[in-house]
Amino acid sequence: MKPIQIDVSSDSRAYQVHIGEGLLDNLGVLLDTAGASKNRFLVSSPTVWKSHGQLIEKTVTSSQLTLIPDGERSKTTVTVGKVYEALIQASADRTATIVAVGGGVIGDMVGFAAATFLRGVQLVQVPTTLLAQVDSSIGGKVGVNHTLGKNLIGAFHSPIVVVADPLVLTTLPRREFRAGLYEVIKYGMIADRDLFDRVERELSEIFDRSPLALVPIIAASCRIKAEVVSKDEREKGLRRILNFGHTAGHAIEAITKYRRFRHGEAVGYGMLAVSDIAVRRGIFSASERQSLAALIGKLGPLPSVRDLSAKVVVDAMRRDKKMLHGKLHVVLPTRIGKTTTATDVSQQEFIRSLKSIGMLS
Repeated sequence: MKPIQIDVSSDSRAYQVHIGEGLLDNLGVLLDTAGASKNRFLVSSPTVWKSHGQLIEKTVTSSQLTLIPDGERSKTTVTVGKVYEALIQASADRTATIVAVGGGVIGDMVGFAAATFLRGVQLVQVPTTLLAQVDSSIGGKVGVNHTLGKNLIGAFHSPIVVVADPLVLTTLPRREFRAGLYEVIKYGMIADRDLFDRVERELSEIFDRSPLALVPIIAASCRIKAEVVSKDEREKGLRRILNFGHTAGHAIEAITKYRRFRHGEAVGYGMLAVSDIAVRRGIFSASERQSLAALIGKLGPLPSVRDLSAKVVVDAMRRDKKMLHGKLHVVLPTRIGKTTTATDVSQQEFIRSLKSIGMLS
C-alpha cells in the first residue's frame, strides 16, 4: 500500500503527516525532506526504545538519545526538566531538532520541551501508539498535567513533520491499542459517519492490526483533525469539536490520579455521558446513542466507575482548560457524524448523565 500524505496548514506552520507501512525504515530521509536540522535529539521511553530503537538508530544517524518515563503520572514539569537537562548538557542550541518517539504522553512532554527550550526549537513527532497516530501528534497542542487537572500547563507548538507507521502498533499491549480506538470512534462521531461504520464493520481486522485495515482509519482520523486545525489552530471555535467526550474524560482521569484509566477509556465514558445529555435534550436519538454504546462495548470492558462520585467529577470539570468566561463548553452529538457546542449544560444534567454510566451521586 502506497504511503499517504496529509497536509496540515495552520497559522503557525504548514507540515505533512506521513502514514504508511514501513515508514520508520526511511525516517532519516523524511526528516531531511521536512527540513530538520542535522543537530538531532531523540527522546523516547525505555519501553518504546526497546521495541523500536534499533531500527530508528539505523536511519536517524549522528543523534543523541534521552529516555524518560511515560504514562500520565509521569507527564509533569519534573519529567520535562530531565529533557531540558539532557539538552543543556549536550550544548544544544536553537538549531536543534527534537524527535519525539512514543505515545501521546511522550509526544506531549517532548513537544512542550521543544516549545519552551531556548524559546522554541524544531519538533518531529513519531507516534508509536494508535491514540498518538490518530490524534495527539497532530495539531500542536503540547503540555503536561498538574495535580489539579490534565494538560493545564502547555503551549501550541506544531511539528515540522509527523511520521506514523502502523507496523509499530504490533508491539502495543491490547489495552493500549483499544484505548486508541476510542479516539477513532470520536472522529466518526464528530465528523464522519462512514468512519464510524467502518470501525464497526472491520473491527476484527482492526484488532488483528492489519495495515490494510489500520491505514484507512488512521488516515481518516488525521484528515479530520488536519482540516479542523488548519481552520482553527488555537481553539477559538471549530477546534472545540475535538473535545467531544474529553470534558468528563479529563475529569475522570484527574480524580483517579491517572492510575485507573487510559486516556481513551476515560474519553469512552465521556462520550457516553454527553450523548446521554444530548438524548435527554432531544437533539440526539436514543437509537444512535445505543449504537455508540454498542460499539464502545465491543472494544472490551472499561474499568469500573461505580465507586466514583458524579459530583466530584463535575467539580473537577470546572477546573478544566475548556472553561471560558466561567462557562464550560460541552460538545454534544446531534447525529453520528455531527455535533454542536453548548455552554448551558447544568451541573444537574452532568450528574444525571454520569449516573447513567454507573457512577454514584
